[in-house]
Amino acid sequence: MGKKASEPLEIDYEGLVEYLHYNHSVYMRIDDKLYYLTDCNYEAWRAQDTAHRNHKNHYIDCSPLVPTVDEFLAIPFHHGMTIKENFDHATFYASEDGEKE
Repeated sequence: MGKKASEPLEIDYEGLVEYLHYNHSVYMRIDDKLYYLTDCNYEAWRAQDTAHRNHKNHYIDCSPLVPTVDEFLAIPFHHGMTIKENFDHATFYASEDGEKE
């Protein structure tokens, strides 16, 4: 888990799909919520709520684990909407090496 880059990514929806395949994680801000979208050991994808942490100081999952990026992007988790449905209202940031946000 890296820290959120300060500058947003300039990316369209299809670019996000490729970005996730290549980089394996990205931060997504929608209104006042910040999510960490990531794979879990290259086996499953999930969204994590950065406002909540567990006893290991890791972000808490807020979506089920699914095996593919396409399935992940189709899971409703933010107000019952998918990432694709929220895309136009979201800002995406790279996950950089270093301390968590």
